Amino acid sequence: MGRIGVDIYPLQTGVPLPDVETFGKFLGGSPTNVAVAAARLGRSAAVITRTGRDPFGDYCHRALREFGVDDRWVTDVPGHPTPVTFCEIFPPDDFPLYFYRQPQAPDLIIHPHELDLAAVAAARVFWVTGTGLCAEPSRTATLTALAARRAAAGPGQVATVLDLDWRPVFWPDGDPEQARPHYRAALAHATVAVGNLAECGVATGEREPRACAEALLDAGVALAVVKRGPDGVLAMDRDGTVTEAPAHPVEVVNGLGAGDAFGGALCHGLLAGWAPRALTRYANAAGAIVAGRLACSAAMPYAAEVDTLLAAATGTAPPGGSATGSAPHPDTTPQ
Repeated sequence: MGRIGVDIYPLQTGVPLPDVETFGKFLGGSPTNVAVAAARLGRSAAVITRTGRDPFGDYCHRALREFGVDDRWVTDVPGHPTPVTFCEIFPPDDFPLYFYRQPQAPDLIIHPHELDLAAVAAARVFWVTGTGLCAEPSRTATLTALAARRAAAGPGQVATVLDLDWRPVFWPDGDPEQARPHYRAALAHATVAVGNLAECGVATGEREPRACAEALLDAGVALAVVKRGPDGVLAMDRDGTVTEAPAHPVEVVNGLGAGDAFGGALCHGLLAGWAPRALTRYANAAGAIVAGRLACSAAMPYAAEVDTLLAAATGTAPPGGSATGSAPHPDTTPQ
């Protein structure tokens, strides 16, 4: 549940945006990319979001269907254009983003009364983002969905994931102190929290990876996943067990989609019932693959690609013997 839009990315690297001559058009928006990544790995996925009533909105619907993502919960908002995002590409670690989301992005105009709460509750994995908390009515809708899901918790649910997803440009004044109470409210309903070290710091006020993980667990989740870029990933579960997974070396082309690939792979592993070590290894590999590619949604890897990278890196079989060894859930509820 959350952002959707169109990424307009340069087809030239190392070139400032005013000098770029050719661009590519791709489906975008972090939670939308996560859904695409999960679908690429064989999972049934859907998105709850909104577009403009315009040609780019039509493109988003078409692209979702082409990627195998259910678009039944994607509706339009007249008078609000579908967001467009430009970037510059300066590998290995400089990828400025320019968001065009005025006057207000349609994906922030999700009203609580419009939600299909039965579908939210039935999803085996439900994914929301910190950006969904940045403005009304999306903030209340996000918290309403999380609360309804928690109230309906049962054996069919696997995880409720809060992607901390801190984008200060979307928040009034970009002030972490003002955002933190909203993160805390969402964490009280989530079972998994995932974010990079800076995002974890916004949500918790901590700055050290283990302290961030402990604070996230104290806030209510059962699994905290702290991404540390080239230093790998730290995961901590409720009993205090810490798992660390190294990063995969990669020649970076565009790092913007790596976190979303990580997220889709995390969903896949949660659904497969993998332990944190297998989860983080697999998600790291998926993220590394996308970091070596230009696009985000269109670059999401298939299971065989992740298996191949893991086998080459470790000389062992992927988690569970095969990344596709666990049959995907047949329902088209938002996973």
